[in-house]
Amino acid sequence: MDKFMQAAIDEAKKGLEEGGVPIGSVIVHNGEIIGRGHNRRVQSGSPILHGEMDAFADAGRQPASVYKECVIYTTLSPCTMCSGAIELYGIPHVVVGENQTFMGAEGRLRQLGVKVDVLQDATCIDLMNTFIRNHPELWDEDIGKS
Repeated sequence: MDKFMQAAIDEAKKGLEEGGVPIGSVIVHNGEIIGRGHNRRVQSGSPILHGEMDAFADAGRQPASVYKECVIYTTLSPCTMCSGAIELYGIPHVVVGENQTFMGAEGRLRQLGVKVDVLQDATCIDLMNTFIRNHPELWDEDIGKS
């Protein structure tokens, strides 16, 4: 297991322990994590605090040149909002834990020239399948279905 994907999974598990949606993310620059986060929509009452957005907030203000050299790891395929942030800051590489439970805007990212690697990691898939089964209403809210 890649240590950065493991860090994203650890973030997802933190989110679940806090009563939220188990999606985690880390932003890596030159082999170092500069931002980490997990979906905090439930915990904070925020409509936008997905795992990737939380990782961006944790990374803080960075020069565009830094973000253009980063890799973002996320346990789940990034939604349109999170993909928009990836696009806005020019992150060239996204590593996705899985896209079986939810297919985000990977196609758009690829069209923009972003390298998207999908691992189909069993831990990520199990985390989401279990959460969706146990909390369908929170899941639907998270992806804008209800």
